[in-house]
Amino acid sequence: MNTATKVLDLTCELIRRPSITPQDAGCQLLLTARLAAAGFSIECLDKEGVSNFWAQHGAHAGPVVIFAGHTDVVPTGPEAEWTSAPFEPTIRDGYLYGRGSADMKGSLAAMVIAAEQFIGANPGHAGTIALLVTSDEEGDAVHGTREVVQYLHAQNLRPDYCIVGEPSSNKQLGDTVSNGRRGSLNARLSILGTQGHVAYPTRADNPIHRFAPALNALVTETWDEGCEHYPPTSLQISNLRAGTGAANVIPGSLSVDFNIRYGSGQSNMGLRERITTLLARFDLNYEITWSLSGEPFLTEPGTLTAAVAASIRDVVGVETELSTSGGTSDGRFIAPLGCQVVELGPLNATIHQVNERVCVADLEPLSIIYLRVLERLLLA
Repeated sequence: MNTATKVLDLTCELIRRPSITPQDAGCQLLLTARLAAAGFSIECLDKEGVSNFWAQHGAHAGPVVIFAGHTDVVPTGPEAEWTSAPFEPTIRDGYLYGRGSADMKGSLAAMVIAAEQFIGANPGHAGTIALLVTSDEEGDAVHGTREVVQYLHAQNLRPDYCIVGEPSSNKQLGDTVSNGRRGSLNARLSILGTQGHVAYPTRADNPIHRFAPALNALVTETWDEGCEHYPPTSLQISNLRAGTGAANVIPGSLSVDFNIRYGSGQSNMGLRERITTLLARFDLNYEITWSLSGEPFLTEPGTLTAAVAASIRDVVGVETELSTSGGTSDGRFIAPLGCQVVELGPLNATIHQVNERVCVADLEPLSIIYLRVLERLLLA
C-alpha cells in the first residue's frame, strides 16, 4: 500500500469515529495500536473523561521531536446542511468531506504514517520521536495537553522541537506555518442599572444607555501598533445581552462578553489594568470577571523553522511564510517546556464549518513533509 492510500485510509477511519469534544470515540485506540506495532511505548494519561496519550520511540542521545494533535472535533452543526453525513468520509471532486478532515484528523494520520516510515527506514535513529494527543483541544482544554505536559515535567523530559498539526495553510499546502500565537484574554462585564417601565425613564436607570459611551471607547481604543512578529492587539465584543423580552421594559442589567488577542508586547494583567482605567472614566456601576485562555508564545526563526521551510520547499515547491495570526492552540501549553513549536497542517478554509473538507491530493505530501522534517532533525 503506497503512502497516499495509507494516509487517506487512516484519515477516513478517524473521521468515522464521532469524537465530538471531549469524546474520543475510539480514535486514540486506533492510533496507539498502530504506534505500538511500530515500536512506540504508550502512556495513557486520561483524566476527568478526557483521553490523552504520550507515545515515545527511542530514548537515545539526540533531540526529542514531538508531533502534537487532538482527536476531538467541534459539533457538526445542522446535519441537514451537510451534503453528506459528517461522520461518513466522502470523496467528491478531489476533496475528502467529514468533520475533522482538516482539523485535524488528516494531520494525525499524516503524522502517524510519517513516523512509521521514518522508523521503518531508521530503526536505530538518534534522539526521540513522540506523539502527544488529546481529546480536549476544542473544548475547555483543562484536562488535555496540560495533563500530558505535567507528566513530562514529572519525567524530567524536555522536548526540543514540536510540530502541532493544526491546519495552518491558507491557499495551498505549506504556504503558511504558525511559529507562535497571540495571547487570548476573555472578560464578562456586567453593567448594573435599575429596571423600570419605558414610559417612566426617570424611575429607572438604563444600563444600555450608560454603557454606550464606554462601548465606543473600548472598540476604538488603540492598544498598540503591533510589532515584527504580532499584528496589533484586537478587542472584539462577542455577546451583548439585556432585557426581559418585553418592548416596554427598561432592563436592569447588561451583560457584555469580549475577547482580547495580544502579542508579547502586552501582558494580560496590564490589559486588565488599562480596561478598568478606561471604564473608570464613565459613570458605571459594573462587575467584571476575567478568564485567560493562554499567553502569547513565539518560536524565533531557527533550527525548527528552517527544517520545516526546507521540507515544504522540497516536497511541494512552496516558500512558506511564518505567521502568528489565528486562534489559540495547544502549542501554548507546550512552548513553556522550552522547546521550539510550530503549527503545520492542511488548508484551514473550511474548519469548524458545515462541509468541512481537505484536499485528498494534500494528504500524502503533508505526511512526506513531516517525514522530511524528522530526517532533517534526527539524521543530520
